[in-house]
Amino acid sequence: MPSDPHADHSGEAMGLIVRAQVLKEALTARATKADELRRVPDETIADFREAGFFRMLQPTRWGGLEVDPTTFFDVQMTVASACPSSAWVLGVVAVHAWQLALFPLQAQEDVWGTDPGTLISSSYAPTGKVARAEGGYRISGRWSFSSGCDHCQWVFLGGFVPPETEGKPPEMRTFLLPRSDYRIDDNWHVAGLKGTGSKDIVVENAFVPEHRTHKLIDGYKSQSPGNAVNPSPLYKLPFGQIFVRSVSTSAIGAAQGALDAFLEISAKRVAASDGAKVSEDPTTQTVCARAASLIDETRTVLRRNFEEMMSLVRDGKDIAIDRRVRFRHDSAMAVVKCVEAVDLLFTASGGRAIFLGSPLLRYFLDVHAARAHYANNPDKPARNLGGVMLGAKTTDYFI
Repeated sequence: MPSDPHADHSGEAMGLIVRAQVLKEALTARATKADELRRVPDETIADFREAGFFRMLQPTRWGGLEVDPTTFFDVQMTVASACPSSAWVLGVVAVHAWQLALFPLQAQEDVWGTDPGTLISSSYAPTGKVARAEGGYRISGRWSFSSGCDHCQWVFLGGFVPPETEGKPPEMRTFLLPRSDYRIDDNWHVAGLKGTGSKDIVVENAFVPEHRTHKLIDGYKSQSPGNAVNPSPLYKLPFGQIFVRSVSTSAIGAAQGALDAFLEISAKRVAASDGAKVSEDPTTQTVCARAASLIDETRTVLRRNFEEMMSLVRDGKDIAIDRRVRFRHDSAMAVVKCVEAVDLLFTASGGRAIFLGSPLLRYFLDVHAARAHYANNPDKPARNLGGVMLGAKTTDYFI
C-alpha cells in the first residue's frame, strides 16, 4: 500500500541527503573518468542504486520511497556540486520512475514486474513518426539527447499521434519502449555535460501497445491512469512541473560546486603581479557574495514552489494555471541565474581557470550545457508568464 502522505519522513529524507554528501568525494574523483567515458561510470550508478536515489520518486508498491520532491532535488543538487553530469543523469532517470507511475498498471508491471530496479531513459521531443495500428501504434525515427541511456533497459519517447478525425489537432504522448525495440547511436561528443552519455535513440517500425503510452493532457490535468493505483499526492503534481526541475536543478548544484572550488582556490592564491592575497581583494569578495546570493535565491524559490504545490495536492486542490506558469518560468530562470553566478566566478579566477584540469572550467562548461536544454530557455516561459499576467490564456500546456 502507498505510504501515508502525511507521515513524518524527515529522518528518511535526511538519510538520503547524508548519503549524497558522503558520495561527493568519490563523485569528484570520478568526474574526469565520466568525461572520458562520455557516460556516468558504472560504479556511480551502483552507488546511486545502493543509496536508493533512483527509487526516491518510485511508488512504494514497487519498492520506491515516494519522498517529498524537495528531498529529491536536494539530493540532486548535492550530487551536482561534485559532478554535474552524474547529477543530470540521476535527475532525469530517477524522474522517469515518477512518470511511469502515471502509466496504466500493465505498463508498470512490464517494466518493474521482474526487476523493480529497472531504469528508463528518455527523449521527449516529438521528432519521430507515429502511425495508428491495431491495439496501439507503430513508431519510427531518431530521438536525440537520451541522457543515461547506456544504463537503461527502457526508454520514453515523445511523439504526436495523428488525429482520428480530419481537421483535429494531433495528440502529444509519451511512448514506452524496451531496449529490444531500439538502438543507441553513440554520437555524444560535446564540450559540456560530457559524462551524461546523452546519445541518440533510433527506432525502426516498432509496435507500442496502447497501455505503454501516456497522454500529455492527462499529465496536465493530473488525471493519469496510474493515479488509480498510485494515489499518493506526489503523483498528483503536474508532469511538466516535475520534469523541468529535473533538468534545471543540476545547475544549482553546479553553481554551488563552482563557488566551493573558487573559495578554496582563492583562500590560498596570491596575485602574480604583486603577491597580494587574492582573498583580500574587494572584487573577489564581492564576487563571492553575489554568487552566494544567486545560489541561495534559486534554492529558496525551488523549495517555496514545491512546498506550495505539495500543500495544495495534499489538500486535494488544483494548482492554478497562473501559479503553474510562474513556476515554469522560475525553473528556467534558475539556470540563467546559475550561469550568471558561475560566469562571475570563472571570470574572477584568472588565467588558471582555462586549464583542462581546472574545476572551474568543468562547472563553467556544464552549466552552459544545461542552459542549452530546451526546457531551460527562459524566453517562451517569460512571454507566456507576461501574457497570463496581462490577461491572456496560457500557450504552454507542459506546465
